[in-house]
Amino acid sequence: MRHTQNALARLDMYRKVPIDLLEGSKSGSIISLMALFIMTALIVLETKAYFTSTLVTDLALDRSSESKIQVDFNITMMDLPCEFATIDVVSFLGKQQNVTKQIKKKALDQQGVRNDYVHKNPMQHDITLSDPKITESVEELHENGEHAIPLDEEELEWAKNEYDYAFVDYYADWCSHCRIFAPTWERFAEIMDEVAETNVEEEHGENHGFSEEEYENVKSLALPAFVGKVDCAEYRDLCMRHGVQGYPSIRLFVRGKLYGEYWGDRTILGLMQFLKMAEEKSSEEKKMSEIEEWTSRAMNVTDAERKWAHDIERRRHHKNLAWDASKHPGCQISGMLLLDRTPGNFYIQARSPNHDLNPSTTNVSHMVHRLSFCNHQKDQNLKAFFGNFFILFNPEFKNLLGPMDGNVYVTDELHQAHHHYLKLVSTNLDSYQVVSSSQLSYYTESAVPEAKFQLDLSPIQVTYSRKYRTWYEYVTSLMAILGGTFTVVGMLESAIKILSTRPANQKSRPSKYQPR
Repeated sequence: MRHTQNALARLDMYRKVPIDLLEGSKSGSIISLMALFIMTALIVLETKAYFTSTLVTDLALDRSSESKIQVDFNITMMDLPCEFATIDVVSFLGKQQNVTKQIKKKALDQQGVRNDYVHKNPMQHDITLSDPKITESVEELHENGEHAIPLDEEELEWAKNEYDYAFVDYYADWCSHCRIFAPTWERFAEIMDEVAETNVEEEHGENHGFSEEEYENVKSLALPAFVGKVDCAEYRDLCMRHGVQGYPSIRLFVRGKLYGEYWGDRTILGLMQFLKMAEEKSSEEKKMSEIEEWTSRAMNVTDAERKWAHDIERRRHHKNLAWDASKHPGCQISGMLLLDRTPGNFYIQARSPNHDLNPSTTNVSHMVHRLSFCNHQKDQNLKAFFGNFFILFNPEFKNLLGPMDGNVYVTDELHQAHHHYLKLVSTNLDSYQVVSSSQLSYYTESAVPEAKFQLDLSPIQVTYSRKYRTWYEYVTSLMAILGGTFTVVGMLESAIKILSTRPANQKSRPSKYQPR
């Protein structure tokens, strides 16, 4: 038995030194405190690392069966009115035009402050492009003279200051909508002239004795509203200074100041109602009601048609009174698009079913607040959502989903626009990692610029997962910290002791060359 005990004692790896042989020191106490501090700090950091996960990625072929991609976006067009801002979608499977009805638009003033868009329905409404009661061509109407007066810059300023009401049509000879509207505008000007002639005859009689020049001057003073037109193809700089973006642009000036732009049906009755509403707001005299009667007789308009046009224009006019295009040059567009899961593109451009737009005044500078892509049929599994919660809100992961967020793309010259090329890489989290690149594209003078987002799909899928350390790795690390710190500090203490005692030993040792 005693022999067995002696054998076990020889296997003891933790042999004890008698306490009588141990001696404490001041330097050893300091080094021991340092060792405790180091071990504590390392244990805290190791414990934190144990409870922290790392983001791990893996690559595989994309085998997704989704047919649609959902695009969530919030983009501000800095110099494009909401009236003209549209979104088109194009894919290899076909073309889906003008999906603007699926988005929201907010008008922005010149400081970028968001205001409620006065047209609550963001769809672009079709309007009557010309008066159906007018069957003559503009050439036939010009046979007895041109009543809508062509204006240059000086004549426009004169007309605005000379007449209480100046109605001006900004047009271009190449504009198809302008050619359709031209007979209506000429007939409207002719009716204003007929009203002026009637007023002169009622006041001065048929035998007024005026010369032809005097008669024209007197008639011009009796005009209820001056009707003119500006050819923007000829006076391009003038129209650009006035901010004309689409043709025809029909604007009413009241006593020299811009009252508003007419967006209603392009009929004689609609134009007359707009004048009547302007008079009700800006003048105590109510002459337009009499002129409305004259217009109704001249155009064979029934009382029911007059009442309907009056109600429509009053509702539209009530909205337009709060709308000042000069204070709302921008438009914030947000919403959701569904795209085919194929290469394609979507783009924001200026377009109107009722206007031909001027490419020289179209600016599609924009700021991307948010642009992200995900599967339309998302996984609704609550357990899966909470399982991936820390991945979804990981900053590194979120930056990969929206690399364009917060970027501003400004064009400094005419006929330019930024095009964005986006490579979409699917993930196992119902979202798409985006790799983007942008470049400035140049357009011809006849083409309207557009902000284009071109999409391409990667055949690779990225799988994201969280990796945690195992418990035995954590325990092993703790043991390594304790043993390693104890060993290293012990070696450091021994080295310090040897270095501190060597000079004393050298000093006490006698020299062999000491004289006898």
